[in-house]
Amino acid sequence: MTRMTHFALAAALFATPAAAQDRMTLILDWFINPDHAPIIVAEERGYFADAGLEVDIVPPADPADPPKMVAAGRADLAVSYQPQLHLQVAEGMPLVRVGTLVATPLNCLLVLEDGPIETLADLKGKRVGFSVAGVEEALLEALLAQADLTMDDITLVNVNWSLSPALMAGNVDAVLGAYRNFELNQMDIEGVPGRCFYLEEHGIPAYDELIYVANPDTMDADMIRRFLKATELATHYIVNNPDAAWEIFSGTARELQDELNTRAWADTWPRLALSPAGLDAGRYAAFEQFLFDGGLIDDMRPVSAMAVDLGAQ
Repeated sequence: MTRMTHFALAAALFATPAAAQDRMTLILDWFINPDHAPIIVAEERGYFADAGLEVDIVPPADPADPPKMVAAGRADLAVSYQPQLHLQVAEGMPLVRVGTLVATPLNCLLVLEDGPIETLADLKGKRVGFSVAGVEEALLEALLAQADLTMDDITLVNVNWSLSPALMAGNVDAVLGAYRNFELNQMDIEGVPGRCFYLEEHGIPAYDELIYVANPDTMDADMIRRFLKATELATHYIVNNPDAAWEIFSGTARELQDELNTRAWADTWPRLALSPAGLDAGRYAAFEQFLFDGGLIDDMRPVSAMAVDLGAQ
């Protein structure tokens, strides 16, 4: 057999896994935005196709739906949030973290830059807006404790998803649940600049903001590994070529080509998980302890009950 024939045979064997495309459904946590850059870039640069995958990328009708759809077997993967995962697993939902998308908190306590809240102690007697009950209340309680305050010292206001508008309109004095890469930029563009109290700088354990979750009872681990490898390639492309990656990402939809998304891109790509499959077990154990100490879960579960590292298997 000639050397050229050897090369041809090797090339054919290498190409075989990509020849048959496995189809999977990924439900996003929200409409497409720079948080989802590795997913879109992996699609546009052909990394999913190279991995033998055809990925249906679906924005949700309701942000609360993606984990439920995965748990019910109606999707292979969903983009979700580490804090919510702990609570959902404690409630008995069949979910497990299989990868990380954004590896740092994005959430912050947002106030007006020139408003009356200069320190956490200034929250006493003020109105604080929120959108998601449960975990956000635990985060807020921990923040208040840093200033020797309790939930009785503030008035909670459910502003649903209208966080920065409620703050800019003066309906509340602060909001929790605002993202530092979006709401801060949005307020600055509107001419009402804000300022963040960063959770991880005020006693809250650091956590993965955006994660991929799957149903551990039904997931196709090999397919998910290929998905994570493709998004890892995309992430490294983004980090190495942020301007070119932005052109690829923003070129997929006209609504992405505005000032807010341009600013958010610059604030987001440095926070992407460079090793999406890699698991920081200590981070999950620490946040589980935080929720237990805050009374949001009755029992502590091992990290293996809520998160796995498919790259290590």
